[in-house]
Amino acid sequence: MSDGEYTIRSADAVAALPAGQWDALSDGANPFMSHAFLSLLEESGSVGGRSGWQPLPIVAETAEGVLAGALPAYVKQHSQGEYVFDHSWADAFQRAGGDYYPKIQIAAPFTPATGPRVLTRNPGLAVPLLQAAEEICRGNGLSSVHATFIEDGQVELFDRAGWLIRNDIQFHWERRGYESFEEFLAALSSRKRKDIRKERARAHEGLDIRTLTGGDIKSEHWDAFWAFYQDTGMRKWGTPYLTRAAFTLIGERMADKVALVLAFLDGKAVAGALNFIGARTLFGRYWGALVDRPFLHFELCYHQAIDLAIALRLDRVEAGAQGGHKLARGYEPVRTTSAHFIPHPGFREAVADFLERERKGVAQEQFWLGERTPFRKGS
Repeated sequence: MSDGEYTIRSADAVAALPAGQWDALSDGANPFMSHAFLSLLEESGSVGGRSGWQPLPIVAETAEGVLAGALPAYVKQHSQGEYVFDHSWADAFQRAGGDYYPKIQIAAPFTPATGPRVLTRNPGLAVPLLQAAEEICRGNGLSSVHATFIEDGQVELFDRAGWLIRNDIQFHWERRGYESFEEFLAALSSRKRKDIRKERARAHEGLDIRTLTGGDIKSEHWDAFWAFYQDTGMRKWGTPYLTRAAFTLIGERMADKVALVLAFLDGKAVAGALNFIGARTLFGRYWGALVDRPFLHFELCYHQAIDLAIALRLDRVEAGAQGGHKLARGYEPVRTTSAHFIPHPGFREAVADFLERERKGVAQEQFWLGERTPFRKGS
């Protein structure tokens, strides 16, 4: 596909594209859109092969072959690892005689973190890139294209292109100028302050909790965390999404962008949480434990993340999908957005009707949750 001075095409993998050119397409604030992260998923076997995530980055290039825009796209054979659930859509489409899979997903795989989904410094390329995704969908008889966890500033790009917009809720923590955890606690009601202090004290009993980043993260730490990650994955969804090799590559290529919080018992790591460090946001991603300790999950995933965000002077913490229990710990309900291109007229109409009703429910839920945050009234 040609758009005047640019050629738009699909590529086989992000790893096959120049790293410097890919990273120059955005401001680098989001670690999950970096060439390092997306390519290590490919090279580690976490995507591709039999994973059901086949890389299909859609890129715009100048006449000289320089990247000017991209969509981090994948051909999907299932709906796993997306955190925006469309299983009911798939069932309905297939009951009507259609094949919902394969479909196209524009996302950071296995990562429910908001970020840019159209990567370009040229706003005029956004529409042609989205049109290219639409053409690939139609031309190959695919059911749909989905872009998930779109940052607020890009939602209008998909809306203008006529994609269906869907909303959901996550819980994020906002720093609001706090210089310490105690300053944050001071903004909460007295009872909630006491509850959090007590659960932090209980979580620390008999444990040594450390935060490691950069060169301080050694192979033995990744070995320990892999055991935690497998345990959580097996209990929650059956098969962990990332391979062991992915964590090695994260350590080799992104060590300065990760913070690994580990809990040690008698010198042995027994639990941990992995965070990615963005320019403005701390992203909590994975956690696991080989011991059952009261409040340890809350401490490693939520309280330690707040401590770290304050220390790094970041604006917010995104602690992942779902989890109403985050509300009592100062994480507030925030709207998240996805966009969906559905070429089949009847199916599109049915989904549009569903989304209209769903949006109203999400808005009501966000308001209801917002009235129940632990903050002091008027703070």
